[in-house]
Amino acid sequence: MFTGIILAVGKISVIERKAGDCRLTVATGKLPLQDVALGDSIAVNGVCLTAVELGKNHFCADVSNETLSRTILNIAMVGTPVNLELALTPSARLGGHIVSGHVDGIGTITEKQADGRSFRFTCKAPDNLAKYIAEKGSICINGISLTVNEVDGAVFSVNIVPHTLEETTLGDAVVGTKVNLEVDLLARYIERLIKGDAAAKSCSGITEELLQKSGFFG
Repeated sequence: MFTGIILAVGKISVIERKAGDCRLTVATGKLPLQDVALGDSIAVNGVCLTAVELGKNHFCADVSNETLSRTILNIAMVGTPVNLELALTPSARLGGHIVSGHVDGIGTITEKQADGRSFRFTCKAPDNLAKYIAEKGSICINGISLTVNEVDGAVFSVNIVPHTLEETTLGDAVVGTKVNLEVDLLARYIERLIKGDAAAKSCSGITEELLQKSGFFG
């Protein structure tokens, strides 16, 4: 698990294609690796990867076809900057929200506007994720824990403060940039609980009829 508080910006230094999937070598910049062991999880642009090789200033991780198909790691190139975070420990401060590192889909930055010293980003999420995004709720963009300002269908906006612009890859994001999205884990569990036994019979989302049966309407 992670918190969505980025510790460093690294970069992809090597991409090895291996029988359809790949192994990445990530240069870790200022990320502290002294307490990291083989098999530990590291979030790369919000994607939970397992360290299979460790160096003083780098680690290697295998990336499955499933991960490549669902994240922007499939378009990563040598030199691509990435946000990095080590896995949460019991003593760590929970500065963001609970982040699993399991990316739900790919979004697109559709607007970037200055707002004082900050920037307001508008992002288009896949339609199937819209129901999980709520005003003043949490969302993870490229591994960064952010608060949703406004929502209109599958389009939402977030405010990026100067520190986050300086310390993450969002400082270089422009209109058209693809980003990894992870919705709030609690939203998924709430949906599952409300659906109850119906969850085993249907893949559809929350409906007015379902909410009424669950006692949400008088």
